[in-house]
Amino acid sequence: MQFEKKTRLGSSKGIFGILIKIILVTIVLTIAIILIDRINFPSPIKKIEKAIPNENFKIVK
Repeated sequence: MQFEKKTRLGSSKGIFGILIKIILVTIVLTIAIILIDRINFPSPIKKIEKAIPNENFKIVK
């Protein structure tokens, strides 16, 4: 069995990898939000209004 000397610190590599993943996820989400914002979804032309008569209101104490 041969002995292998590890000269790198394992924790610094892990933190660096996590930071890169967080930055990449943030960039992807930002691009997705920008692209979805540019899509023109259909909206209703007619304004929907419903008149509610005053008779239906009840005072609750």
